Amino acid sequence: MQVPSDASSSGAESGRSGPARRRRGASQGRDVPEFIVALARGLDVLRCFGPGAVALGNQDLAGLTGLPKPTISRITYTLTELGYLRYHPDSGKYSPGYGVLALGFGLLAGLEVRELAKASMAQLARDTGGAVALGAFDGDAMVYVEAIHGSSELYLRLPVGYRASLDSAMGRAYLAALPDAQREALFERLGQAAPDSAMVAQARADLASAGCCFALGAWRADINAVAVPFQSVTGEGLFVMSCGGPAGLLPAEALRERVAPALREAVRQLAGNLS
Repeated sequence: MQVPSDASSSGAESGRSGPARRRRGASQGRDVPEFIVALARGLDVLRCFGPGAVALGNQDLAGLTGLPKPTISRITYTLTELGYLRYHPDSGKYSPGYGVLALGFGLLAGLEVRELAKASMAQLARDTGGAVALGAFDGDAMVYVEAIHGSSELYLRLPVGYRASLDSAMGRAYLAALPDAQREALFERLGQAAPDSAMVAQARADLASAGCCFALGAWRADINAVAVPFQSVTGEGLFVMSCGGPAGLLPAEALRERVAPALREAVRQLAGNLS
């Protein structure tokens, strides 16, 4: 076997180099020895408790995950014992436990870009009257890590932790900013749930020409939004900032001519490398 010319390190060091390189580098997917299937299944169960899913039973979770019910029963028992789920004897269902809350707050407390963004987000919300959100990609949706609402007219006050679909302005901006290979890999994983290719093409065209992506009555007929993707100057990865609201408050013309430039300027202060 030919040895690389730089293999002058000790055997112990070279023995660690493979797994260490995988941990530090790009994802290797699920088909590697380091991937723990049982852990992944437990996390898949926790992900089922999204907005609107207050309590779920084992049968519900089996349907959502595609896992056999006996497997689900073992997972929910374990998660309950560890404090990540709470069991409700009256209904036989589960809801998230305080362990999940601790994990979420731990993430938010350590997210530097969130702290850096708060002032510019608050100013943008005041100036536009819109809802300003900062989000990151999570599995199959964009999750809000910060949200500030600028007007009492905003009857939809979406909180931190809200999961926005990939056809939202935030989702479009994220998809438009992804390198082609990463976007294709994501679509392959999502399968039939992958976004429409025409929508993605439009989002990429908008990002190239306007530096932002629009969703005008797309998510809901009465809601308009604009979003800008950016690589955080903190080195924490790809984020998206969006601003939106009712069409009566933020009509398409105002969104393009007034809100979009203000949003781009807010992002410019946070971006290490604007997409």
